[in-house]
Amino acid sequence: MGRALRALLATALTLLGVWTMTARDAAAETAWDFTFTSIDGEAMPLSAYRGKALLVVNTASRCGFTPQYEGLQALWERYRERGLVVIGVPSNDFGGQEPGSAEQIKSFCQTTFAVDFPMTDKNQVIGDDAHPFYRWAAATLGAGAAPRWNFHKFLVAPDGTLAAAIPTRAEPTSEPVIAAVEKVLPR
Repeated sequence: MGRALRALLATALTLLGVWTMTARDAAAETAWDFTFTSIDGEAMPLSAYRGKALLVVNTASRCGFTPQYEGLQALWERYRERGLVVIGVPSNDFGGQEPGSAEQIKSFCQTTFAVDFPMTDKNQVIGDDAHPFYRWAAATLGAGAAPRWNFHKFLVAPDGTLAAAIPTRAEPTSEPVIAAVEKVLPR
């Protein structure tokens, strides 16, 4: 989607009250244009992963889908040497199911699921205050691609474009998710 079309879409969605994008979000061309804060409080520019495939997942510790952490860790272990980076984005947007602090979330993930893939600090993933990456992803793929619950997944290709929005119910190690990941792994 071209820059002008993204800007037009952002304006239309804003006027409809569906989504608010900043001019910077509308100007973003790839995922590499965004930075998160890591769970340890450090800058986490997605551009550091340029040339790799990313699976960006909004997570929660008290959700019926929380066991997906195990599958995300398995996917990370299976494909990280081939260029996949799994990024967990804790969010309290759905049902208040991620109420903890960064330290509590990190401890829970490491202790319960042995998670060692990169994690961000807690972020909003929907609405006007959503992290800019999530506003951009929804504008790029359409508002229907925005997360509707915890463990929604965005697959980013090595060139930084969005390859897919994968719904919550899709288990990380399911055949459709593995096929989508394998399709975008760097060559």
